[in-house]
Amino acid sequence: MKLIKKKYLWAVLFSIILTAYTVFVALDTFVITHVYTVVDSGSNAGSGNPTTLSASEDTDTDTSLQSAVVTEDSYSDENVTVKITTYRENDTNIYVADVTLSSAKYLKTALANNAYGQNLTETTSDIASANNAILAINGDYYGAQRTGYVLKNGVLYRDTAEEGQEDLAIGSDGSFKIIKESEITAAELLDEGAAQILSFGPGLVENGNVSVTAGEEVGKAKASNPRTAIGIIDDLHYALIVSDGRTDESTGLSLYQFAEFMQGLGVQTAYNLDGGGSSTMYFNGKVINNPTTNGNRISERKVSDIVYIG
Repeated sequence: MKLIKKKYLWAVLFSIILTAYTVFVALDTFVITHVYTVVDSGSNAGSGNPTTLSASEDTDTDTSLQSAVVTEDSYSDENVTVKITTYRENDTNIYVADVTLSSAKYLKTALANNAYGQNLTETTSDIASANNAILAINGDYYGAQRTGYVLKNGVLYRDTAEEGQEDLAIGSDGSFKIIKESEITAAELLDEGAAQILSFGPGLVENGNVSVTAGEEVGKAKASNPRTAIGIIDDLHYALIVSDGRTDESTGLSLYQFAEFMQGLGVQTAYNLDGGGSSTMYFNGKVINNPTTNGNRISERKVSDIVYIG
């Protein structure tokens, strides 16, 4: 009898330990924040080779901002031009930011809490505001994955390849190239001059042609969904695009519909970023689309990173 009780107690104790460990792993994976690297605020974001900004470069930036012409749907200074246009297609509102830059250094990324880590999130608008962004969209949400390349503003944070993963490499000259992680290392991309790697996908347009099929989707995403993407039209000429979805006003788009729309804008290379509740566009100090996770409430989802102009 005592032996049976002893075995029973050990079984209960083991069950408690196993449950506690399982809960801890879940919390550590999805809840507990870990800061691995704090971003150097003095780095020359987007250059591919972070350096401290000189006094003249800093003054030029301030002068541009002071001389900017800003309206409700446009921004223009000597280095950056942004024009926002809202389209209505497939029962969905689509927000297009047409962007022209004098240099690729104005196309940047930023991390939540100004740090690389695990479970670090802020809203797109908060990250954008903290970085004085003119325009911003949500990024690839690197924090939701444990593998896949993370290269931001010329700094390589994660070099673990994910099989089958398709990325967008943005060169320090502002060029776009869609790559597969299984075919090239992050270090090689950095050596080749990549300043940013966006790791979500898939690629939507390559060489001006739609590169997804009508039935293709991201994971278990719905066929009609809020979407975020970035595309290049010509040298230093970009389209940053967000579509609403999951509401009575906006149904949302399939990947194929999204790709066709971008192709129609003249985009030569386009890449799909995190969508759904993450899809957010920030311009001139405010969110201009209607981000929602389930359609019941319009609100921003917190994300780990953004792509921005500034």
